[in-house]
Amino acid sequence: MQTLPTFTTLRSMRQLAALLMLAFLLTGCGINNIPTYDEKVKSAWSQVENQYQRRADLVPNLVETVKGFAAQEKETLTAVIEARSKATSIQVDESILNNPQKLQQFQQAQGELSSALSRLMAVSERYPDLKSNQNFLALQSQLEGTENRIAVARRDFIQSVERYNTEIRTFPGKIWHSILYSDMELRENFEATAENADEAPKVTF
Repeated sequence: MQTLPTFTTLRSMRQLAALLMLAFLLTGCGINNIPTYDEKVKSAWSQVENQYQRRADLVPNLVETVKGFAAQEKETLTAVIEARSKATSIQVDESILNNPQKLQQFQQAQGELSSALSRLMAVSERYPDLKSNQNFLALQSQLEGTENRIAVARRDFIQSVERYNTEIRTFPGKIWHSILYSDMELRENFEATAENADEAPKVTF
């Protein structure tokens, strides 16, 4: 004989349904937006790191190639090597996003490397044999592509930070932040920290 649901069982089922409905409504009200946007910021930052590392990896071969044709440009070559060393010496991981001073140092170092690379490319104009060297042309093309990727990665990071910060500071995100995510602070964003830092090195011949 089949047992009919008791009053207690029916009440429990209604409570469960109500909780499920509440969870659904809260999800639709943006309760998860802040952590979701925070993860997007971290993901965008990873792409920034990847592209800057890609550029740093190109520098040694580029310097050696230029040195083979323009060894007398020692000052410029040394400046590039030192700028790369400084840029890669900064510990870069997810924690840098919570350290505005460290983030600014990172930006400054990358800006200095951009400036040094620009000077190196300008020097190469004086050496026709270098400009026509296949290895140099290949490196030049890779550097140009990498600079474009850096610009895109920085743009995506900036947009992700803006979206995250806006969510925290506007309704209803501001409410969820005060109730559930008060430990998650506003994020620092990229700023130009060196002259012409927003411009990629000119590598077109």
